[in-house]
Amino acid sequence: MAMDGIDLPRPTGDLASKLAMESLDHLSVDELGDRIALLETEIARTAAHRDKARTHRLAADSLFNRPKSS
Repeated sequence: MAMDGIDLPRPTGDLASKLAMESLDHLSVDELGDRIALLETEIARTAAHRDKARTHRLAADSLFNRPKSS
């Protein structure tokens, strides 16, 4: 998460870290497919939110005549 343009490190106990450490050995092929579909949906939701935030930031930068940020 960024505060005042400063990128802070992601906490090590966040959900993405926990998912990456989880064993997949116990999941069936169908369960793996379901998991992939769920994760792809979450990626799309996160990307849409990022794009909305980027658009909002560009509008604010334009309003206040600040240089564009990525």
